[in-house]
Amino acid sequence: MIRKLWQAFLRYLMAFGYWLLAAGLVGALCGVIGGLFAMAVEGATHLRQHHDFLLYLLPLGGLIIAGAYRLMKLPLSLGTDEIIKTVRTQGRVPILMAPAIFLSTVITHLLGGSAGREGAALQLGGSIGAKLGDFLHPKEDGKRILELCGMAALFSALFGTPLTATIFVLEIIEVGKFNSRALLPCLISALTAKLCALAIGAPVELFPLAGGLETVHGVSLLQSAGLGVGCAAIAIIFCGVMHFANRYIRRAIPHDFLRIALGGGAVVLLSLLLGTRDYNGGGMHVILSALEGKARPEAFLLKMLFTAITLGCGFKGGEIVPSFFVGSTLGCILAGLLGLSPALGAALGLAGVFCGVTNAPLAAIMLSIELFGAEYLPLFGVTCGVSFMLSGHCSLYHTQVFDQPKLGHQEN
Repeated sequence: MIRKLWQAFLRYLMAFGYWLLAAGLVGALCGVIGGLFAMAVEGATHLRQHHDFLLYLLPLGGLIIAGAYRLMKLPLSLGTDEIIKTVRTQGRVPILMAPAIFLSTVITHLLGGSAGREGAALQLGGSIGAKLGDFLHPKEDGKRILELCGMAALFSALFGTPLTATIFVLEIIEVGKFNSRALLPCLISALTAKLCALAIGAPVELFPLAGGLETVHGVSLLQSAGLGVGCAAIAIIFCGVMHFANRYIRRAIPHDFLRIALGGGAVVLLSLLLGTRDYNGGGMHVILSALEGKARPEAFLLKMLFTAITLGCGFKGGEIVPSFFVGSTLGCILAGLLGLSPALGAALGLAGVFCGVTNAPLAAIMLSIELFGAEYLPLFGVTCGVSFMLSGHCSLYHTQVFDQPKLGHQEN
């Protein structure tokens, strides 16, 4: 018995050592690439904010993106959905996806497309992790874990939230089915990536929360539940708008080059008509303003429109940062109606809409802790729980599947 226990211990110790090295390698590589990517996007955003004429080049940038994908023999529609599908089905990820999404996302941000960065992070990290998996692990389930490690690492390098990144990639593949075997490898990769990104000087995202309640009590829990209802409703609308744009814009204008050029022109025209650049790029300054308690009532609707046109026409980026924009501005407005602090409402809305559009409640709650601390954790838990339940089976990702229905197996 002692010999068997010792042999079992050695097997686990060897497995631990392997994953420590393999996941650490994935995290280090993705951390450096993610740090460079974050610096490139920040530099592009800085240039756009100081040179207004760059916005007018957005249609040309779209043609460059479409041309790059054509040159690399990749479909312009290739995105996060394909990464999620390959993880679940153990399919192949084209390595050329990494340079394609890196270049195209930087161009989108440089010229004023309305998009985030995490879609690029998941695609970039997934493709790198999958390629390293071909060399580091001969078995398919091990390759899948390394692909998840790459996704978590890039997400962590960009946002500086390793715990959120780890839980997020384990939750979104199949809702209700948590891959606990990949927990430690993904966490090692995410932590390593964050440290490597910081070491090379990557920017750190800060989300300061200005003011709130003195204590959490029954009334504030009811108010946060009410905010969760609003987050769920907007999550459904946001997902619907994004899917509608992806489907019908491509159907109406099937030619990639024409569609992306016209989409770029539409974003430029809308920006000029509104007389503001708030909806170009990720809109981080608007999110920070909402977290200080200031937001325009129409901001969340306009951001959805800009993002749907940008991504629906073929520009690259992601929907998560736009969901932060939508959630924080919505929460800031709804908080005033519910009697909550607008700043606290913005933070709750950010987490609530993120939860509703991704169906990742644990990741949303962990995000609130890593961004805002644990002082108002019960309120974030209630908002995210309500948003998760009432948003139904809507999702930003077509290939996301549900291990079990949210309403139980009696659901039709």
